[in-house]
Amino acid sequence: MEQDTHDSHLEEQIMGKKEETQVQKVKNKRKRLQSDLGDNSDMRGVCYLSRVPPHMNPSHIRQLLSSFGEIQRLYLAPEGQSIDTNRKQATGFRGKRFTEGWVEFAKRSVAKRVAKMLNNEQIGGKKRSPFYYDIWNIKYLSKFKWDDLVSEIASKNRLRQQKFNMEISAAKRERDFYLSKMEQSLAQKHIQERRRKKHKTEGEEGNSKAVPLKVSRKVTQNVPLRNGASGNEPNLSEGFVAEVAGLF
Repeated sequence: MEQDTHDSHLEEQIMGKKEETQVQKVKNKRKRLQSDLGDNSDMRGVCYLSRVPPHMNPSHIRQLLSSFGEIQRLYLAPEGQSIDTNRKQATGFRGKRFTEGWVEFAKRSVAKRVAKMLNNEQIGGKKRSPFYYDIWNIKYLSKFKWDDLVSEIASKNRLRQQKFNMEISAAKRERDFYLSKMEQSLAQKHIQERRRKKHKTEGEEGNSKAVPLKVSRKVTQNVPLRNGASGNEPNLSEGFVAEVAGLF
């Protein structure tokens, strides 16, 4: 009886070891598959560039930093549209400028070593390069994944798009308000024009129906002269005047 119990325990241990071995094989197979597919993000390290010198582009950074280790991905944030326009007007430089950047190395140890070795050091390279005397501003980002950067950029783009949509909506509302006021002004002008034409037409009809004026003729009469008045008329005798007065 004890022998059977011991044998059963041995069988359980053997089965448990077999299961652990199978699980470990699955994990190893998954790791190999992820490595073949290039999914080794846990081993990667990201460095942050707080300043990108003028005239420097992603190809320059990749060329300068790839000598320290393999670079997986690289992203440089461009200047804002307003800043870029003002700079081009002020300096005349038509190239693209970048404000900050992120570099992902294939190995975390390489990213740490690069940040420690290059921070606050001269960039160097070819002396004729425009950023030969510039200084590296680079820092290793601990526990930072490239997916965090992608999500942050997507969030910023979404906020920028929302702000742009709000500005477009405000501009459309202003345009609609202006157009409505213009339509009201034109309608008011048309009403005033119709009223003016109507008054003008009524005035012309009233003038055509007016009664002609009566013509009055004036007859001039001689005014009799008083006694003692001077004139060229002949003097009447007193007797003739008395006879005429007696008739009345």
